[in-house]
Amino acid sequence: MLVCLFVTWMCLAICIGGCVLWGGVKTSHAAPLTLPQALALAEEFHPQLLAGIAQIEAARAGMVTARAYPNPELGGLAGGQTFRVPGNVSGPVYSFSLVQPLELGPLRPSRMELAERGRESNEHAFAGTRLSIFSGVRRTFYHALRKRSEIGLLTDSLRLVEDLRNRIQVRADVGEVGRLELIRAEAEVVAARTVANSARLQYVSALSQLRAAVAAPLDANLEIEGEVTPPATLPVLDELRQEVLDRHPVLALARSEVRRAEARVTYETALRIPQPSVRAEIDRPPDTPTYRIGIEFPLPLWNRREGPIAEASAQLRQARALARSREVEILAAIESAYGRYQTASQQLAAFEQGLLREAEEALRAAQTAYQLGERGIIEVLDAQRVLRTVRLDFLNAQFDHQAAQIDLNELRATELRKEVP
Repeated sequence: MLVCLFVTWMCLAICIGGCVLWGGVKTSHAAPLTLPQALALAEEFHPQLLAGIAQIEAARAGMVTARAYPNPELGGLAGGQTFRVPGNVSGPVYSFSLVQPLELGPLRPSRMELAERGRESNEHAFAGTRLSIFSGVRRTFYHALRKRSEIGLLTDSLRLVEDLRNRIQVRADVGEVGRLELIRAEAEVVAARTVANSARLQYVSALSQLRAAVAAPLDANLEIEGEVTPPATLPVLDELRQEVLDRHPVLALARSEVRRAEARVTYETALRIPQPSVRAEIDRPPDTPTYRIGIEFPLPLWNRREGPIAEASAQLRQARALARSREVEILAAIESAYGRYQTASQQLAAFEQGLLREAEEALRAAQTAYQLGERGIIEVLDAQRVLRTVRLDFLNAQFDHQAAQIDLNELRATELRKEVP
């Protein structure tokens, strides 16, 4: 009997220990995701970056192809000859030929130049893709951080309203205030709780956008950790314009596409020059072999490549027009981002210089007046709503300032510090 009880107790202990261990495994959370970690994951796993690396490798392989010389062509024929005239020899006949195409003039250098421009364009395109992906990760990360901060503010506001409702309920129970004030406070609690729940749903959506921007396997219970970066000291707008014109990969890609189109025009023009081929032949009849060597030239009588040259020239004009269009778009974007950054800085200064403090003092004054019986519950609720609105506006101004700074950094290409793989 004692043995059975001991075995039963051991089994229960093992089961309880296993359940505790399993529960610990289930409830464990991964470390919060920081912005540098998100950027590192995007660089490692994002499919667009992987595709861009493969495209660069293909362009480098195209350079190897452009440097290659044309292969010779070897041919052979076999047959026989029969003669009835006395003195001639009958027997098998063998013929061998060797043809080596030549590349003279600017054909091979222009082909190599075209391949080099293609590699250059692919590298600039990869830099632009990398910059866009990193900026997207930053935007979605700070967007999620904004929604999480909104949850904190709205939760604090809900707590204030609930405390006020509880105090009013106590005063209503003892008959100091009417039931109408309690109903108003409860309605305000419901409204504040609804806004807080909406912020939580928006936070979940923001985390989903962050997952899509990173494009890497992330923990199911994703949490983020970070804060708004301090304001940066920017140069004047004219210096920013020049910096963007010199560094932005989209403009570098547009200029590279112009050079690539010019190289294609040169290559198509070089193809008009007839390229000779050296031919050597050997005939082996039964009696005496025959040797021949010569050169062949294609005759550009019917096809002088007017179409490909005109097409390449049109593509060159198109590339130049697109380069000018990209420059206008980027300059407009830098002016817009600079203006938004300055406006957000002014809004932050206004909040920090007195708006927040005035809203907090107004709430304290309304609460004191309500406790002294000089004001009603409506004034207190209005002051709480004003304080919540001011805090949310201050939070939005902070993250609008951060968003404008991200746009400026993207236009200035400050993220591109690593070399192309």
